[in-house]
Amino acid sequence: MTADTSTQFDSAIQACKDIFLAKMKDYGAAWRVLRPESLTDQIYIKATRIRSIQGKGTHLVVEDEWPEFIGIINYAIIALIQLELGNSEEQNMNPRLVEQFYDKYASEAKSLMMDKNHDYDEAWRNMRISSLTDIILMKLLRVKQIEDNKGETFVSEGVDANYFDMINYAVFALIKLSELRTKK
Repeated sequence: MTADTSTQFDSAIQACKDIFLAKMKDYGAAWRVLRPESLTDQIYIKATRIRSIQGKGTHLVVEDEWPEFIGIINYAIIALIQLELGNSEEQNMNPRLVEQFYDKYASEAKSLMMDKNHDYDEAWRNMRISSLTDIILMKLLRVKQIEDNKGETFVSEGVDANYFDMINYAVFALIKLSELRTKK
């Protein structure tokens, strides 16, 4: 893995975290009421919109794919937090504690990405952004099935592993989009 990937990952996550923390100032921790299934559906909405934009080649809403991939990352991190803490009606969560949780899961995602990048020789760099989107959608469908089965799996990874993969595939998409923007 190149040091560039590590730096690019950090930059993408920082952009996501900045938006996450700004929204925390606006809304607080209102997301604490969401059950994991609701978060899965939120991510599904984001991924479906990305796929629609990619398929149609146009979009009517001002925002393009970029903020949707950020939303996938942030909702997946929220889902991991909720898996650890459980959902709650209590919205008064210390912002520093929330940031610590954010950093914890972003760091775990990066560690996983670095290990997989070593083994797969950064194969994602030769993938299309549309393929990254499709893989995120597949991961979402897997999570929905696991959730519908009340968390039971026979040989598969759990829900958390799929959320980590979604984070990493969305980061890869942001990196690729960023590289496309700098080529223009």
